[in-house]
Amino acid sequence: MTRIRQPRVAEIVASRLRDDILSGRLKEGDVLPSQESMFGEFGVSPPALREAIHILEADGLISVRRGNIGGAVVHQPTAERTAQMISMVLQARAATPADVSEALLHLEPICAGMCAAREDRMTEVVPYLQAEIDVQAEQFDDVARYVPNARRFHEALVSRCGNEPMILLIGSLELIWSAHESSVWSDDGNPAPMGGKTRRAALRDHQRLLDAIRDGNAARAVRLAQDHLAAARRNTLAFGTDKTIEANRVSNGGRRKESLR
Repeated sequence: MTRIRQPRVAEIVASRLRDDILSGRLKEGDVLPSQESMFGEFGVSPPALREAIHILEADGLISVRRGNIGGAVVHQPTAERTAQMISMVLQARAATPADVSEALLHLEPICAGMCAAREDRMTEVVPYLQAEIDVQAEQFDDVARYVPNARRFHEALVSRCGNEPMILLIGSLELIWSAHESSVWSDDGNPAPMGGKTRRAALRDHQRLLDAIRDGNAARAVRLAQDHLAAARRNTLAFGTDKTIEANRVSNGGRRKESLR
C-alpha cells in the first residue's frame, strides 16, 4: 500500500496563512501578527512557526523585516513577480528574447481580438488604450520615453482582454519582452535611438489597432496586431540576437516601476 505522508505542522500553518493572503483577508502591505499572537492562535512551537514563515517567504508572499520595525510584511502575487520567476526559468533553459517575441507574435493578437469582441470595450478597453496613445503622442519627441510608453500600450492591450489566466501568462511575457526591448533601445548610443520614422509608424499602428477594437472588428484587430508585432520584432531583434533572457532585467525593471509609483 502507498503510504500517505502527513503534512508537517509548519506546512499546515503556512497553508492557513497562505489562504488568508490569497483570499484577501490579509492585504498587500499588512504585517502578520506578532509571533506571540500566532503561538496562541495556532498552538505550535516557535521552531514550527519560524519554518512556516520561511515557507511563505520562499513563496514570495511575505518579506521579513529586521530591526526595530521588524515583522513579516504581506505581498499579494503579481504579474511582475510571476514574470521574474518565468524569466529565471527561461534563462536557465537558455531561451532567447527571440523565443519570447515569437510567443507574443502568436499570443498577443489573440488578446487584441478578445478586446475587440468585448461588449463593454467602450468603457473597459478603449479609454485605457487611448490614454496610452495620448501619452505616446504627447512625449513623441522624447526619444528616451518612447519605448517604455509604447510598451505600456501592449501591456494594457493584454491586461484588458478580459481573461485572467491569459492576462497573467501573456502579461508576464510582455514584461519580459519589455525589459529586453527597453535595454536594446536605451539611450547609451548602441544602437542609435529609434528613429522618428519608425516611431511614427508604430504610433500609427497603435491608433489603427485601437480603431479596429473600437469598431468591434476582431478579425482586423488580430491582423493589425500581427503585422505590427512582426515589424517591431524585426527592428529590435536586429540587435543582440545572440543574447539569452536575463532575469535580472525583469527584476530591475520592476523595482524602477515601484519607485515611480
